[in-house]
Amino acid sequence: MDCGSAEVTERPDRTAQGYRRFRCRDCGKQFNERSAGLLNRAQYPSDVVALWRLRYRLTLRDLSEMFLTRGIIFSYEAVRGWEAKLAPILADELRCRRRGRSGAGRRHWHVDETYLKVRGRWCYLYRAIDRDGNLVDTMLSEHRDMAAAQAFFRSAKAATGITPERVTTDGHGSYPRAIRSTLGRRVAHRTSAYKNNGLEQDHRGAKGRIRCMRGFKSFASAERFCRSYDELRDFLRPCTRHNQPLPANRRRVLHLRRATTALAILKAA
Repeated sequence: MDCGSAEVTERPDRTAQGYRRFRCRDCGKQFNERSAGLLNRAQYPSDVVALWRLRYRLTLRDLSEMFLTRGIIFSYEAVRGWEAKLAPILADELRCRRRGRSGAGRRHWHVDETYLKVRGRWCYLYRAIDRDGNLVDTMLSEHRDMAAAQAFFRSAKAATGITPERVTTDGHGSYPRAIRSTLGRRVAHRTSAYKNNGLEQDHRGAKGRIRCMRGFKSFASAERFCRSYDELRDFLRPCTRHNQPLPANRRRVLHLRRATTALAILKAA
């Protein structure tokens, strides 16, 4: 609370979204559980909308129309604002949670780049996964050169907290020197097209999600969305390795548990 007083009384009623309300006996101010956070004064389930925006193949107008049928009215521009405010918080927290996780498969990286359009121009989305299919890092760049490759490896090393033993790429000329200068000369560099097929298939998640959006209008929004989408997608991923069989009931339990955790991160921001 702004006044910092400990003389607080809980009110019997709650907000429209079910949050507890309080009143300060000293200054008379009223507040709720969302006060002093990013969701302060939010009248609508903006955390849920932001989560759905990242997770599902829905446009801004799709989300506003879906909630309109339930009597919750907001514009598509409100969805854009909620995404800009909440998505970086969620991505940063999920990024911190997976930092330092060890394992034999996490030291073998597969690196490649794909394309997406920003302001009518093609940009390069650098992505890397480990041997088990877990996310290593995502970075959007306007260029495909030595500087971009070095920046991506620095970002990936900072995100994971580890140095890989082996990196597999598609053979682009900037990778060998970037690996030596950023990760070290002891890191083995393997050039293979077919051994990166798992990463090529993994690109389909980001490409399929972006396709309904028809491109981005600014580089900052594209970078923010791609990073947040990949972080949430990896967090909600039920498998721990490629082609791992999981029964449907186990998938439901894992999804509900992790989606609840993601919403708790947004509410605590």
